[in-house]
Amino acid sequence: MALKVELKPGERIIIGDSVITNDNQRTRLFIEGQAPILREKDILTPATADTPAKRVYLAVQLMYLSTDMEKIQEDYFTLVNDIIRAAPSTVPYVTRISNAILTGAFYKALKEARKLIEYEGKLIGHVQTGSAGLPENEPDGTGIAAGTGSESADESRSPASVDQG
Repeated sequence: MALKVELKPGERIIIGDSVITNDNQRTRLFIEGQAPILREKDILTPATADTPAKRVYLAVQLMYLSTDMEKIQEDYFTLVNDIIRAAPSTVPYVTRISNAILTGAFYKALKEARKLIEYEGKLIGHVQTGSAGLPENEPDGTGIAAGTGSESADESRSPASVDQG
């Protein structure tokens, strides 16, 4: 089954090693295969990765799109160690991202990294308002809803994973 992607006029998408830019009308693509795919709205650049969590997302994005991940993985682990030292409450997020990376589910890791960015925004918001901390609205005291990030473990590199047979 193919992945259906609708592009707005002028929207860009990365498929594999290629950046594709849509013309001036809406377009629908049906994509089959194993290539990594990222829509423009999901792409961070070094210039837009202006917080620790966004830099983690950027590292995961680069791993997802790259065929040579060794150096990027080193950078990733440095970044996550820094973020955990600065905010130990991020451990559950980082754990889910790292587990997805270790199983080769890079697209899932990107989605988990988005959740880390959202959480970082909440932390920064609480610091800026002078709150004592995040509300402990979850039974485990982490402030993280049970089941967050609990998707099937069989996701692969691409959201367009399809049988070729």
